[in-house]
Amino acid sequence: QVQLVESGGGLVQAGGSLKLSCAASGNIFKINTMGWYRQAPGKQRDLVALITTGGSTNYADSVSGRFTISRDNAKNTVYLQMNSLKPEDTAVYYCYLQRVGWSKDWGQGTQVTVSA
Repeated sequence: QVQLVESGGGLVQAGGSLKLSCAASGNIFKINTMGWYRQAPGKQRDLVALITTGGSTNYADSVSGRFTISRDNAKNTVYLQMNSLKPEDTAVYYCYLQRVGWSKDWGQGTQVTVSA
């Protein structure tokens, strides 16, 4: 079993910054990717960014150039630095971990609210 604990969400004004963290523990092996999804009210959960064990990254077009994902493999922790936040970034952000041959494990979610 894998546990993912997120932190760093909150309320920020448009143009501001937040940094999310997600620490993984438990039965961690053969980690492939870690990353973040987000879900706004009434919308589906969409990928925000992911990072592989080797450090390759991928971003949603809507956040590219504003968000940066990073990873500390020794600590099994993934980070999401969010800059130039916009009201449309408001959502619950979910951390995930993908092990080779396994379905995704999910965190509990952290609320990010960006006021205009």
